[in-house]
Amino acid sequence: AGYAMEQYYSHIELNERCEIYRLHADGISRRRIAATLGRSPSTISRELRRNALPKSGYKPASADRIAMARKRRGSKIERLSELKTYVLDGLAMERTPEQISGRLRLEQSEHTVSTETIYAWIYGPDGRRQKLHRLLPKSKSRRGRRARRTRREPPIPNRLSIHMRPTKAHLRSETGHWEGDLMHFAGQRAALLTCVERTSRFLLTTRLQDKKSKTTIDALADLLGTIPRSIRKTITLDNGGEFYQHQRLPVRAFFCDPHAPWQRGSIENTNGVLRRSLPRKININSYSDQDINDIMWTYNTTPRKCLGFLTPLEALVKSMGVALEI
Repeated sequence: AGYAMEQYYSHIELNERCEIYRLHADGISRRRIAATLGRSPSTISRELRRNALPKSGYKPASADRIAMARKRRGSKIERLSELKTYVLDGLAMERTPEQISGRLRLEQSEHTVSTETIYAWIYGPDGRRQKLHRLLPKSKSRRGRRARRTRREPPIPNRLSIHMRPTKAHLRSETGHWEGDLMHFAGQRAALLTCVERTSRFLLTTRLQDKKSKTTIDALADLLGTIPRSIRKTITLDNGGEFYQHQRLPVRAFFCDPHAPWQRGSIENTNGVLRRSLPRKININSYSDQDINDIMWTYNTTPRKCLGFLTPLEALVKSMGVALEI
């Protein structure tokens, strides 16, 4: 389709509105109009829906005036000071636009806003002046994805494949299945061990002074030892040499396929969120244990879309049916 080649969005202009009016009046489908103009079908549908008059329908001149008036009116977030304060507070608390939007709906707030509206405001003129992109998880000045490099790892003895993991672990239908990983920091022997429960996304962390297998497994065993046995069933790891002594753990360990980090999506997502507070270039030893605990607490008390905008702490407590002491 012609519109598939479009990479950058630009506002519809009057000459395009005249063509939309002519083709629409001739009974041409919105998909064909989109292909003719090199636009997305959703763009055409939105144009006809938002910029039509209640009685006389869609007319090019009036549609142009309506669109211009909406543009001058500015973002909904800028117009509502209470909403703007809530969004800014959420960003300052390291919540993503999706989490902010979802929490507003969950709390049945008087003012709600979509995820895309928040992103549009952050990357719009007002947000760029305030450099609000720095409050996002990746702190990128442009939206988009970056490629990842992969590395070769030594073989793991008595390795159990992720494909042998219990079905309940795959389906996230049972609490007690964990994912573990190391967060590395540039030019340093020290690292941060992270461990996430798959169903609730509850996070446990501890600092490592080096990345040796014995150090890592000892710390991971101690970490798992702090949680009730009823929610300590399996753990899924990558193929890094730091997990070479996995058989000393108090739970069965399973390993994802080589170069397939998406198979441990929970821990990959978690580490990405933690990077906003712990970027690779910082000196991890300059952070106290209390600093690390504060970062972990912030993560565990931040609402998540995948949990219906409950926090990981709330989700874990709900799954256990008992009060949890942290």
